[in-house]
Amino acid sequence: MKFSHDRFNAAFQAVRACGVLSLEADPVVNLQVFETLSSSNQTAWELLEQGAPAGTVVLALRQEAGRGQWGRPWVSAAGGLYFSIGLEPDLPVAAAAQLTLCSAWGIATALRQVPARLSGVEQGVPVQLKWLNDLVLSGRKLGGILTETRLHQGRIKQAVIGVGINWKNPVPATGITLRSFLETQPVPLIESLEMLAAIAIAGLLAGYQRWQQTDLNLLLTDYFNLLAHRDRPIPLATGRATLIGISPRGELRVRVQPDTITDAAAPEVEILLPPGAINLGYESCGT
Repeated sequence: MKFSHDRFNAAFQAVRACGVLSLEADPVVNLQVFETLSSSNQTAWELLEQGAPAGTVVLALRQEAGRGQWGRPWVSAAGGLYFSIGLEPDLPVAAAAQLTLCSAWGIATALRQVPARLSGVEQGVPVQLKWLNDLVLSGRKLGGILTETRLHQGRIKQAVIGVGINWKNPVPATGITLRSFLETQPVPLIESLEMLAAIAIAGLLAGYQRWQQTDLNLLLTDYFNLLAHRDRPIPLATGRATLIGISPRGELRVRVQPDTITDAAAPEVEILLPPGAINLGYESCGT
């Protein structure tokens, strides 16, 4: 499987020109493509250490030791989109999750809007988000994001954001490939891996720039509005919970209605669930 820089560059310019994403006039995207890597995140860190500028993108056609959230292995067979981008934010450690939130929102928004604009149709790819870092399509996992950071004087000064999106690679039962979804659509919304890469990279950069330039609460609200579980009750040991928002630390804000059988007089309370505290799963994701 080959990746064409020329097709990518043409696609990236088309994505920029369509006017859906608010991107800088000339965003720096130093794309480096590799046939096989152990991990695109690892290679991105190595390039940053060698002096590569922020905006360097490492794209691997296959990964031998890809990583997901919490150190889980990410199966990275040929046919998927796997890339990592090096960035230079400046934020406190407690706000690290904001990098994942803005990246996930940006990629999902780009997939929802850009293909529609380029194809002249009303709807693009109806991607949703699964807290904290997953892309969801038709109730199944389309992709995931892994953010790694490094500190200087107690603040995050460097970050590598890794992205994996299923294009036409093998996936588990809970997964879905974008190609299988696109084959059911009346028009060819995304025709190549290069176009998908252009949309995803542009979307990530647009989300990152929005995080830098706009009110954080607006971004958190927009992220929350794309959650697949937003309108579904979440069972907790203390009662049934309703999702009401996302905190600046990436925590899930939930309103808990206590078990009325054991404590009918107990009031509703709001609690914060840190990343990893609950697995929302895919069975109850909406379409």
